[in-house]
Amino acid sequence: MIEVHNMSVRYPGAKSDVLHEISFHVKPGEIIGFLGPSGAGKSTLQKVLCGVLRRYTGTVRVFNTEAKKRTHSFYENIGVDFEFPNFYGKFTALENLNFFSSLYHNGQKASPLLLLERVGLLGEEHKKVSSYSKGMKMRLGFVRALLHNPPLLFLDEPTSGLDPANARTVKDMILEEKQNGKTIILTTHNMHDAAQLCDRVAFIVDGRIKALDTPRSLQKDGSETRVIYTRISGGKEIENSCFLKELGEDGVFMAALKEGAITGIQSKGNTLEDVFISLTGRGLQ
Repeated sequence: MIEVHNMSVRYPGAKSDVLHEISFHVKPGEIIGFLGPSGAGKSTLQKVLCGVLRRYTGTVRVFNTEAKKRTHSFYENIGVDFEFPNFYGKFTALENLNFFSSLYHNGQKASPLLLLERVGLLGEEHKKVSSYSKGMKMRLGFVRALLHNPPLLFLDEPTSGLDPANARTVKDMILEEKQNGKTIILTTHNMHDAAQLCDRVAFIVDGRIKALDTPRSLQKDGSETRVIYTRISGGKEIENSCFLKELGEDGVFMAALKEGAITGIQSKGNTLEDVFISLTGRGLQ
């Protein structure tokens, strides 16, 4: 679906590249996440992939077409949800969706009202978008990207500004799009979303890919899962821990388990953010 080889970007007047010799590929039906702090180059990368930014060196092929040579028909096949979506503020939500839908010519468009219902905006469709909160605009921007049923989606911080319930709805819809065969590029600094949604994630720092693998492989690499358990001893609750592989040999744990004195147990492995910090020395925010 996407092939990128030695791609670099430098903005006019800048002394150094924003992106440095980036290389990766994306398979059809895959969700790949680009994870990194603000300013790492994630949004620049997305703009290159969707044909907006064409000042780059190297090779960027999307649908077997060099991105800088894309034509208008290219946009029939992609859906884009930017972190700060733009709408016509004096139009209602439904008027906005109907207008944007009219720009596409394929015959498999989704129903704007059904999409609005999915994200909890049915009943708000006749309100002007200028009156919408940030979270409402984010949901509206997300469903706009789905209107023309594109095979490739670019989602930039799709759950930013959403409460947990609406974020869960959007993530469920993203996974449904994957099940329907869509390929999805997700740019985010939310490691929890990336771990839940992505088949593979790439860590981007200072315009370079520092690591690229499945979330599970990255979290397992170089780490061992610890078990934290609490037990009652002498009328007090005491916390102990050990490595998971050594749990059966932990005499304190086994004795407390036999006595029925275990009050809680949980495992703790590396999160994606833990791995990111260990590889880069920097946080994701």
